[in-house]
Amino acid sequence: MNRLSPVLLGALIACGPGDSSEPEVSRWEAQAAAVTIIRDDWGIPHIHGKTDADAVFGLIYAHAEDDFNRIEVNYLNAMGRLAEAEGEEAVFQDLRMKLFISPEGLQAQYQESPDWLQALMTAWADGLNYFLHTHPDVQPRVLTRFEPWMALSFSEGSIGGDIERVSIPRLREFYGAEAPVVAGLEPVPGYQEPVGSNGIAVAPANTANGRSLFLINPHTSFFFRGEVQVTSEEGLNAYGAVTWGQFFVYQGFNDRVGWMHTSSEVDNIDEYLETIVERNDSLFYRHGGELRPVAVTTIAVPFRTDSGMASREFTTYRTHHGPVVRRAEDGRWIAVRMMEEPLKALTQSYLRTKARSFAEFREVMDLHTNSSNNTIYADGDGTIAYFHANFVPRRNPAIDWTRPVDGSDPATDWEGVHSVEESPLVVNPGSGWVYNTNNWPYSSAGPDSPRAADFPSYTDRGSENARGLHAIRVLEGRSDFTLDRLLDAAYDSYLTAFEPLIPALLRAYDSTGVGTPLRDRVTDQVGVLRAWDLRWGTESIPTALAIYWADLLARRVAPAAGQARMSAEAYIATRSTRAERLQALGDAADTLVAHFGTWQTPWGAINRFQRLTGEIVQPFADSGASIPVGFTSARWGSLASFGARTYPGTKRMYGTSGNSFVAVVEFGDSVRARAITAGGESGDASSPHFNDQADRYARGDLREVYFYPHQLQGHIEREYRPGRR
Repeated sequence: MNRLSPVLLGALIACGPGDSSEPEVSRWEAQAAAVTIIRDDWGIPHIHGKTDADAVFGLIYAHAEDDFNRIEVNYLNAMGRLAEAEGEEAVFQDLRMKLFISPEGLQAQYQESPDWLQALMTAWADGLNYFLHTHPDVQPRVLTRFEPWMALSFSEGSIGGDIERVSIPRLREFYGAEAPVVAGLEPVPGYQEPVGSNGIAVAPANTANGRSLFLINPHTSFFFRGEVQVTSEEGLNAYGAVTWGQFFVYQGFNDRVGWMHTSSEVDNIDEYLETIVERNDSLFYRHGGELRPVAVTTIAVPFRTDSGMASREFTTYRTHHGPVVRRAEDGRWIAVRMMEEPLKALTQSYLRTKARSFAEFREVMDLHTNSSNNTIYADGDGTIAYFHANFVPRRNPAIDWTRPVDGSDPATDWEGVHSVEESPLVVNPGSGWVYNTNNWPYSSAGPDSPRAADFPSYTDRGSENARGLHAIRVLEGRSDFTLDRLLDAAYDSYLTAFEPLIPALLRAYDSTGVGTPLRDRVTDQVGVLRAWDLRWGTESIPTALAIYWADLLARRVAPAAGQARMSAEAYIATRSTRAERLQALGDAADTLVAHFGTWQTPWGAINRFQRLTGEIVQPFADSGASIPVGFTSARWGSLASFGARTYPGTKRMYGTSGNSFVAVVEFGDSVRARAITAGGESGDASSPHFNDQADRYARGDLREVYFYPHQLQGHIEREYRPGRR
């Protein structure tokens, strides 16, 4: 394939599905004839193709049926084209993406990719274009035509990813302070909902029937991924969660191997203070004893207006470290370096779904492009493993990499990437389990965990968290695990974060003089919390009271906690005053009374799951139908996560993130699994599968997975080929 010129590229993107040539349509139809889609009674697609490319064609077609809007928005984000749909407020978000990728660069990598991967990317684009051709009622906002190279723009399935650590406000200050400020992109003071995931693998020695067990529990924005099974006659047979628009199962399993990714605290993105020198109207930067030219590029960012399309042009700068993204306090330019390997990343993302043994999976890890995630692994041979973040640059350990480093000093350059064995790695530990909850790797297998002293400090900047303590609590000392018992552990209701918080509150109460107004004000509430077993539940009054109290106090002490470099929760337990603790409890009770008529309000009356529309930014209303949810934010140590808050006009709290796709898997001679997807498979509010899993989701009542054809029998809602309605 020859590189497309910008003019030809624009013409291809602009043309609509009705402009497709007859030979192209014939090619699409021929590939569709090699694909079968079976929708089970939950609407979940089971796609089969003769080849892997056929399966990819069918997978993306089925995903477009379920939620084309989310596919398009993901690629508008990934290619830096969101402003073409959203308007000028998204210009700097697009610029951030365009600093790292370009159509020309991705086209060149497409040309360099192996034939098998080109075939998959071509099938991906064909499947989307065929969907648009056969669904003229679907009106894309921008992307009316997909090209194979576009798949490389979104090659790693994380929500967010490395690039989101580049500050848009700081980017705006450097490249154009007059631009509009975007609501939601500015730093928000105080507490932010935890993001991440849980993964657990249990070895056969710790299970009742001698088969390895696996928990897949990503904590993402709801409706970010669809559930799917995709198979081919070339050995593909993957089940799990696929990020909308991608053609690989990101969190899932095949009949032999399971993989689960958890957001890592690895330090693998660095900022460089560049020394800029201007000579003869050209810009240079110092590196050792030489001056190197700054790469200067003009980037155009189109955006939608009420009267049509407009564009802003930016003169951007780059050193060998990466693009310049902000200024330091002393005015020096800062360039950022991160992994930029979309071709290798897409290769790794796909090939791990076809691995059928630890050796094959381990070989795929040598591509080192799953940069922002740790990986939990289990297989049918009984092997379990923890892999640390798959991209850890080798650096001078004497340098403080938590701050911008001197870009003029060659000692700050990266020296390759640490191997898998040079990073924290656990394989078949004596404890019989591995886990990760976005905490450090140094408790990942209990006493058999890696030791922090054996690794450079940049290997991981995290610490233990409340979920980690909870995971250890439910895993250690047990050898009776079954699929159902692992599921029970995943939804265990204990809230470890309150172990130090409630005693701190009780000490404050008990040490305050009897008869004082502050003490008398909260006597009844303290009595309820004193008797609490620290377990959540929809009928639990102390759960609601404790969360309202701790959240309110955490926000009040956040500035002081930040100055002390402590979490708000740690500050509450050790440094907050008696008066602060008791005052916050009284105020929390008053808030509950104001919102619900009584401070004795059960948690399930407050904490709700609601899905009213298929919009990406969901509306919420207390007057709309909703479902009580017992599990809480991951902040409080709940392994099952439900990130909820109030919204304008609501008194109840509604969840938008946390448990999204959840599965428990048993490996052996065959695989058995149960799973649940938040809400339902379809993004269409008129579909019966828009919200049909909501009740089971809220209760943690996972469905049986129909992995084998015989399991599908009696559960088939529809069988068809792409293009046939």
